[in-house]
Amino acid sequence: MTQINTIGLDFAKQVFRVHGADAEGAPLFTRRLRRAEVLPFVEKRPTCLVGLEACGEAHYWAREIAALGHEVRLIPPAYVSPL
Repeated sequence: MTQINTIGLDFAKQVFRVHGADAEGAPLFTRRLRRAEVLPFVEKRPTCLVGLEACGEAHYWAREIAALGHEVRLIPPAYVSPL
């Protein structure tokens, strides 16, 4: 089984999109999660890099996810590509 190396989180008002990739960048999963499901979902994953688009609420989520042991990086919106 391939290990998750990177998780990307895309924020929305009610439903977030979560993408997981392995070390080579191959996609492993894409899920839609409600706000209340995000932290329990990330908590169950092995420690990895989590990328978030820098916005007002990203700092809150970055602190919460980093407290779970993950490495969090905020990405400037200009470098985030739409799906």
